[in-house]
Amino acid sequence: MTRIDLHCHSTASDGTLTPAELVRAGLEAGLDVMAITDHDTTGGWAQAATARPAGLTLVRGAELSCRWYGVDPAIPLHLLAYLFDPAEPRLAADLARLRTDREQRAEKIVNLLRADGVDISWPEVSGYAAGGSVGRPHIAQALIRAGLVRTTSEAFASRWLGSRYFVPKADLDVFEAVRAVRAAGGVTVFAHPNATVRGRIVPDRLIVDLAEAGLFGLEADHEDHTPEQREHVRALAGELGLVVTGSSDFHGTHKTVRLGAFTTELAAYEKIVAAATGVPILG
Repeated sequence: MTRIDLHCHSTASDGTLTPAELVRAGLEAGLDVMAITDHDTTGGWAQAATARPAGLTLVRGAELSCRWYGVDPAIPLHLLAYLFDPAEPRLAADLARLRTDREQRAEKIVNLLRADGVDISWPEVSGYAAGGSVGRPHIAQALIRAGLVRTTSEAFASRWLGSRYFVPKADLDVFEAVRAVRAAGGVTVFAHPNATVRGRIVPDRLIVDLAEAGLFGLEADHEDHTPEQREHVRALAGELGLVVTGSSDFHGTHKTVRLGAFTTELAAYEKIVAAATGVPILG
C-alpha cells in the first residue's frame, strides 16, 4: 500500500527538522510520498529536493495563511497549495508579503515580552528559525529555554502567545489565494476545515463557494478532527466533487503527531498530480 502524507513542516517555517532531515525522516517513517508545506514559503524546497532519498517521492507545496472576510471579525484559515510555480509573479508577491509580515509580527511579540522583563532576544528567536520564516513556535522555544514554560502548547496558552502577547498577522483573502494558486498552476486543499479545537470554523456554504472558485480538495483525516468531523468533511467533499486528503501536519517536536499518522489515498493523490501544471513531483 502506498503511504502518502501531504502536510509536513520543516525549519523553513515552524518545524524542528531541516528540510533535508524531514525527507529522510519521511522515508524512515515508511512514507512513499510526502509533501513539504511550510507556512507561506517555498524556502525549504531546494534543500528537500537535493536531500530526497531514493524511494521517496516529494511533493512541493506550502500552507498559506488566509482569511474569510464574509463575517466580522473575519475567520482565519489555511490552504494547502501543491505543485505551483513559485516564480509566478502574483503568488510570489503574495508569499513575500506574508513572510515579511510574519517576521515583523514575531519581532513585535518579542519586544512586548522584553518590555515585561522576559529574558529573550530577537537574535535568539530568529536564530531558532535558522534562516527560515520566523514564527511563534520560535518564540515558544525561547520561552522554554528561559524556563517560563515547559512546552510549545503551554507557550501558546492565553497567558503567553495565545492572548496576552498576541499580535495579529496579515493573511490572504481566501478566494484570492485559490485564484492565485490556480494561476500558478497549483492545486489547493482546505487544511483541517472542521477543526473546532483551533477556534471558529467557516460554514459549509463558504466551502461550496470556494469549490466554485476552484478549490480542489478538503483535508479530512487530521489529528484536530474528531471522527464525526472527518466523516462530515468526507461527505461534503463527496457532494462537491472535491478530493479528500489525510495528513499528519507534522512539525517535529513542536507537536506530538508523527509522520504518516494520517495519510491520503492513492487515487486522491493522483488527481492532485494530474491537475497541477506548475512544477512536477520529484521521484
